[in-house]
Amino acid sequence: MAKVRNFLLESSEKPIFIGEDSILSRSAPPFSCPVVRDFPRLPGCGNPFEREDIMISQCALSGGTSTIRLVLMSDTHGHHRDVTVPNGDMLLHAGDFTYFNGSTFAIRDFNNWLGQLPHRSKVLIPGNHDSGFVDPAFRELITNAKLLINEGIVIDGLRIWGSPVTPNDWGAFGPETAQERGCLFSRIPLDTDVLITHGPPKGILDDASRPNKSQGCDQLLAAVRRVRPQLHVFGHIHQRYGILRSVETMFVNAALAGPDYTPTKTPVVLDVQLRCTT
Repeated sequence: MAKVRNFLLESSEKPIFIGEDSILSRSAPPFSCPVVRDFPRLPGCGNPFEREDIMISQCALSGGTSTIRLVLMSDTHGHHRDVTVPNGDMLLHAGDFTYFNGSTFAIRDFNNWLGQLPHRSKVLIPGNHDSGFVDPAFRELITNAKLLINEGIVIDGLRIWGSPVTPNDWGAFGPETAQERGCLFSRIPLDTDVLITHGPPKGILDDASRPNKSQGCDQLLAAVRRVRPQLHVFGHIHQRYGILRSVETMFVNAALAGPDYTPTKTPVVLDVQLRCTT
């Protein structure tokens, strides 16, 4: 079977990569974005701007080498046309593309904007602001991206699973009980390569305006520990845009919005090289 390797991070912000124990213990002091946590670098990580050789997943390619460029964003809140989107092969948007759902005109404009982007694949989940998408009829407004709502898809050999469920928020997809969230996230397949959720897992890029005030999901953290995806993309917490890396998972809070809900950050770009061996 084939393996996917080599994340090359290109971002306007400088992340700090840390070890798995620091993430999962959640015992870190308060931090400010984009320097997510000031812990010792994981041995072997090297310089964050150098190419890393990371085992990602099994893929469905038969041989040779291929590179996929992922462009990651979240929380554009109707200001998508104000975002300078880097070119790439696959665009991943982790929700809140509207501001309190907006109008059907605004959603159609967002869909048209998606269609104007050059990325050959686009994957999208709703967020807590995107309340209209609770209605299946509303989902038909998105024709220029694959909309995932608690489901998965395989694109270019990458197994992607997406969910809009966001605890601690009474917007769309929010008021699930802990038991219901645990049941839902237990459905994430073990072979998932890329996990997209609107909200963060507990303790990972999830505290907002008040230090140590976690808004992440315990049940999602348990699912991440179980599945161990190689990339987890989310947003929701605007103040914690940044990147965190454990031994097995790269976490990206790709929320672009600032305090006034207009974009103040840039999309994150990752190059994934697929090296396929028998």
